[in-house]
Amino acid sequence: MSAEIDEGFYSRQLYVLGHDAMRRMGTARVLVAGMGGLGVEIAKNVILSGVESVTVQDEGDTVWTDLSSQFFLKESHLGRNRAECCIQQLRDLNPRVCVSAHTGPLDHDLLRRFQVVVLTRSSLDDQKRFGDFCHAQGIRFVVADTKGLCGQLFCDFGEEFEVLDWDGETPETVIVQNISKDNPGVVLCAGDHRFPDDAVVSFSEVQGMTELNGLGPVKIKNLSDSSFSIGDTSAFSEYKCGGMATEIKQPLKFKPLSDALLDHQTLIINGYGTVTRHRTLHLAFQALHGFVASQRRLPLPHSDADADALVAMVRELNEVARLEQLDEFAVRSLAYTARGDLAPVNAFIGGLAAQEVIKACSRKFIPLQQWLYCDAFECLPENGNQQAERSSSTDGTRYDGQTAVFGSAFQEKLAKQKYFLVGAGAIGCELLKNFALMGLGASEDGHITVTDMDRIEKSNLNRQFLFRSQDIGEPKSKTAAKAVGEINPQMNITAHQNRLDPDSEDVYDYHFFTGLDGVAAALDNIDARVYLNDRCVQHRKPMLEGGTEGSMGHTLVVVPHMTKSYGKATKSPTEDIPLCTIKYFPSRIEHTLQWARNQFEGHFKQNPENMNLFLNDVEFVDRTLSHGDAEALEVLEGVWNCLEVMTAGGKRPTSWEDCVTWARSEWETLFNHKICQLLHNVFPDKATDPDLSSWSGTEKKPHPLTFNPNNTTHMDYVVAAANLYAQIYGLEGTRDRTSITQILDHLVVPPFVSTSSIKIDLTKKEEEEEEKECDDYEKARLKELKELLSLPSVRASALQMHPTDFEKDDDQNFHMDYITAASNLRAENYGITPVDRHESKRIAGKIIPAIATTTAAVAGLMCLELYKLVQGHRDISSYCTSFFNLSSQYFVWSRPTRAKRFTDYPSRWELW
Repeated sequence: MSAEIDEGFYSRQLYVLGHDAMRRMGTARVLVAGMGGLGVEIAKNVILSGVESVTVQDEGDTVWTDLSSQFFLKESHLGRNRAECCIQQLRDLNPRVCVSAHTGPLDHDLLRRFQVVVLTRSSLDDQKRFGDFCHAQGIRFVVADTKGLCGQLFCDFGEEFEVLDWDGETPETVIVQNISKDNPGVVLCAGDHRFPDDAVVSFSEVQGMTELNGLGPVKIKNLSDSSFSIGDTSAFSEYKCGGMATEIKQPLKFKPLSDALLDHQTLIINGYGTVTRHRTLHLAFQALHGFVASQRRLPLPHSDADADALVAMVRELNEVARLEQLDEFAVRSLAYTARGDLAPVNAFIGGLAAQEVIKACSRKFIPLQQWLYCDAFECLPENGNQQAERSSSTDGTRYDGQTAVFGSAFQEKLAKQKYFLVGAGAIGCELLKNFALMGLGASEDGHITVTDMDRIEKSNLNRQFLFRSQDIGEPKSKTAAKAVGEINPQMNITAHQNRLDPDSEDVYDYHFFTGLDGVAAALDNIDARVYLNDRCVQHRKPMLEGGTEGSMGHTLVVVPHMTKSYGKATKSPTEDIPLCTIKYFPSRIEHTLQWARNQFEGHFKQNPENMNLFLNDVEFVDRTLSHGDAEALEVLEGVWNCLEVMTAGGKRPTSWEDCVTWARSEWETLFNHKICQLLHNVFPDKATDPDLSSWSGTEKKPHPLTFNPNNTTHMDYVVAAANLYAQIYGLEGTRDRTSITQILDHLVVPPFVSTSSIKIDLTKKEEEEEEKECDDYEKARLKELKELLSLPSVRASALQMHPTDFEKDDDQNFHMDYITAASNLRAENYGITPVDRHESKRIAGKIIPAIATTTAAVAGLMCLELYKLVQGHRDISSYCTSFFNLSSQYFVWSRPTRAKRFTDYPSRWELW
């Protein structure tokens, strides 16, 4: 990737990683060995993330089992090299990344070319040999493996791996209250601290005991929630006051794989799993490598003899490991299903592994230390996996990797499913890919309906991997349906472009829902989820739901007559900013950005829209007057200001110079005159307060700005405002600042003149008088506007306008230029720290940070729940609700909550 970051493409990921981490990634070269389902999943996510280059390596040829999870391989590729067959499609994912294929064996000379090496489908001998080499050479080393319903992940980032940003937050810092002169010296904090024991801190701004300032890392020992010791301070000067202690994160130390194999303290991520389960899997994967080495094959599906052999091998390994207890059910389940190659498991482990590669390249977020195991044995039939159909994984179908686990009868049942997918965005694309690989609805009796009203934008391409640049502007649902049809031609899928809401209930009616087996929600807002949930409850259909925010993901399964539903929408207490805060008391950048959005909507959307309504509807004025005086006055004033009239106050521009004049006048009005008006009339008692003592709480004293054409932000506003103003009147603008400056040089801006006083704190009598004055003014002005707008000459002079809908992702349309400049100027008025365009876009556009790794993991977990739904599991403990954070390997798996039951004697009922 070039040094210049394509913010249009990486927009949502930048909000997860940041520019610095992305630049570090742009210099990283990554090798992914093994192009089966897991390898291609990792490669896909890493390529989308924006490293410098990715090389995919595989010596093997495509076989039937690959088609169960390798989404870039087709039946026509059978017998051909896996890496060569999928190289072009991998390149198409992100042209900013150099992608190449290597079909020869791995060797040390090849590995030396990379900063990160990922092994999949590798033998234990190769893992040890190449792991030792990478550790010695300082190459970050990742091993990822899936076998049936089990996954394994290992990371070795070397002896001294420095994490530059552990969690995306500022380092923990505490204010010092006192430091004793003693051995050891004791630091008393002004409040509690969150330093871990044996943390390392640095001191600054200490007065008196200045030896601590700049001393370097100091190791601490916690004494209480508000104190810690720091070693001998007896020779230092007396502490006087002040000081800050800031935690310094130390480099992480990793063991090479050959040494780490002896570490049985594996990471537990499955809420139903136990320490015994995952320590057993640590041995079971090693035993499985031994089985393959001796038998030249994986255990046969559901073979008791092979399972007995694997259990014996694990017991032998445990003579050295000396685990107190072995989970033999886990060993047998691994043996029964090891030949399986499941798309959902690969999606989940592939998402996790790719996130570790990103950490290795970017040095952002806490890497895995060092082993991770997970299993999904609860997906097996409830009557025990020994009852599963004995079927071979060499039947010669694209589902061989799946039938090896669940049998061909279950595969037929999957193919007959009728599912409704709502949303074809990031999670929707991943779900459709998994559905295609699983064969969901892939028969004459089965069907998938997908709906999404949106069209593809450039910012989608970074994580909605079914779309390419040539698809921009096309419907998401239609394009996604076509793409998964190429993955699996047996797919029976119909694409709609409907919004799911009451207006589409004639399409998604009783007959539509009763014909479904289930619903999957891939939505980006709470209201839509709640509405879909209500329809599923109404028609008693199961619902799979998942969502992401940055590196965090969650999944939920709703099972009729068993679990509670998704629930009702709850409004965030910080969702709406009070109008008085926006108008008078902004204290955060969020407030000024909302103010800027309001300005944009009023000038460039609402006023032009109302103008067009007035032009095309003779009853518009009368209908507006029925809405209430205050609202009607705002609307009609906006229309009047848009009109080309032959009276004083006519403001319709006829040239580019008029637009620049308007923009400059608007600048003066918003950032000088109105601030002066506030100080003189709204805050007359506070305006001259020199020490700001009368400004309480979060109130910030505003100050007017003086226009300076050499100030970039000042000119940014004028350029953006003038161009947007020109657009709504159908005039041509320009970005040429030299010509704009020349126009500004000839303008004379009138000085501020105080108008009538505005009061905030009024007595009841004053309030009544003020309200009466306002009412009288509103009524008089409304009467005047009604008469003016009724004149035939006024309507005859009106012309159609061009309203502008706010679009945050188009860098050429001046929308974010205006919002950013207006917000930062307002922030300057109130002494609020401004933010750059990128952060302004996130806040003003209400953008949810997103990254492909989390999306893949969420979709994988949702499809594991789908296996259970299709089998008809009735034990609630086999279903999982999940929450995870890939930035810190935080995983919570829990049982869904049962539907609440109510009693109204003699009746009993529940949600369903």
